[in-house]
Amino acid sequence: MAPQQPGPCKDCHAWGVVRKHKWLCWGCRWWRNKFTRGTCVCCRREITVNDRGACRLCWRQAASLHWTKAGLSLTEANRYGQQLFLANLLQRGKRAAPPAPYAKLPPRPRTPPRVTAHRQLALLDLPRNLPAGLRAGFPPPPDPEVAEFLLHRVRERARKHGWGSDTAKKVSRGIAILLALQDTPGAPIPASLINQLPSIHLTARLTREFLEHYGLVEDDSTPAADIWFDKQISGLPESMTEELRLWWTVLRDGHATVPRSRPRHHKTARIKLHWAMPALQAWADQGIKSLRQISRVDVLALLPVSGNDRYTLGMGLRSIFKVLKGHKVVFIDPTATLRLGKPESRQPLPADMALMQEGLSSPDPTRAAMTALLAFHGLTSGELRALHLTDIRDGRAHLSNRSILLAEPVRVRLAAYLHYRNQRWPLTGNPHLFIHRRTALGTQPVGPRWPALVLRTAARDIRTDRILDEVRATNGDLHRICALFGMSVAGAARYTAILNHPGLTRNNRTH
Repeated sequence: MAPQQPGPCKDCHAWGVVRKHKWLCWGCRWWRNKFTRGTCVCCRREITVNDRGACRLCWRQAASLHWTKAGLSLTEANRYGQQLFLANLLQRGKRAAPPAPYAKLPPRPRTPPRVTAHRQLALLDLPRNLPAGLRAGFPPPPDPEVAEFLLHRVRERARKHGWGSDTAKKVSRGIAILLALQDTPGAPIPASLINQLPSIHLTARLTREFLEHYGLVEDDSTPAADIWFDKQISGLPESMTEELRLWWTVLRDGHATVPRSRPRHHKTARIKLHWAMPALQAWADQGIKSLRQISRVDVLALLPVSGNDRYTLGMGLRSIFKVLKGHKVVFIDPTATLRLGKPESRQPLPADMALMQEGLSSPDPTRAAMTALLAFHGLTSGELRALHLTDIRDGRAHLSNRSILLAEPVRVRLAAYLHYRNQRWPLTGNPHLFIHRRTALGTQPVGPRWPALVLRTAARDIRTDRILDEVRATNGDLHRICALFGMSVAGAARYTAILNHPGLTRNNRTH
């Protein structure tokens, strides 16, 4: 109730604004909603600037001198300073009201974006520098109809997913900039260009997720696995590097012609290379330039006599030489008839009961619900992340390969978590059961590392503990283990093999 004493506007220094309007005139409020922050090309202030890189004060000074008709630049129009003015007197007609978070939407455009298959060849392929473009000003989108359609859908998505006005404005601004930088209107936008949006204080994750819905994203980024591979083989001889690159490509992508092979997961290729790297590095240190020079004697000289190290090193080298011989890069496979033994299997162990009890009684509803699902029903981390809200119904959890009748303690904790979720993110449109502050604005599941961060232990450990309890209770019934936990017979046999282990004879173990 303090007196509203007038003062100067924080942005344009116009006199006549008051504290309840955050010391901003109507023109600067509109200016802030329409444009983003940057460095003014005239006064060099860190302030909201328009597409030409000028703040509102410098823009009004240039407009008062009719700088376009006079043939002046923005810098020349502001060379001798700026003429100050009174606030809220530049509007025509009725005074403008502060913009609402969601203004009345215009009629929805009916033309959806059409993804073009061709590419317009550019005379010069120059790198896109968004910060420099922000200072100089971006051109308007070449196809206004597509831009209007996408910006309208952004506003609809903002209302559906509970975005704030600032988030919706950043996504809209980012889409307008990306469309303006297209060499071919309607072509997919490179992901590398979208990833530059944070450099001008715009969101890249939500913008990419929105554009992917319409097929307007072209993933031109280098996969993380390829970056890791290049780092691992750096320092090896050139011939050996080329041979390993052929093996990596065949293993990752497969080979459609003779010799045919199906593609493997990139984790498989990474494990094989990790196993073989000690031998490859040792041969490089010995002056060997190519894998064609490797004989059976060289392999036996580095191969351990027995144990898990013999198996891992031998299998890594066997994968490499088998592919290279099939593609006629090497003459012989020196690992073809070697006996490598069997790998040492990890013994399933019970989890820490104190940590599980702490999770079940945790005041964090998310941790309590996730711990209960793992401790009572043995879900995997991937199943936790993939659960949708609609998968929990009729007292059951409906997974892709089975349906689980939920225990009463699990239902209580899920009800508490759903109440917390509804209060924390009442407008989210994410269909997944478990979300956090970042995924609540989109539709993607949480990341693979997030469950372990919430549980403060690996989800695999709690699942293993639950399976071991079921093995003890059913006396190693393979059929029941497979049905309850969605496992294969070989996977279930790994747990039943330790049925007589002394660690499973505890009588006071309860969930």
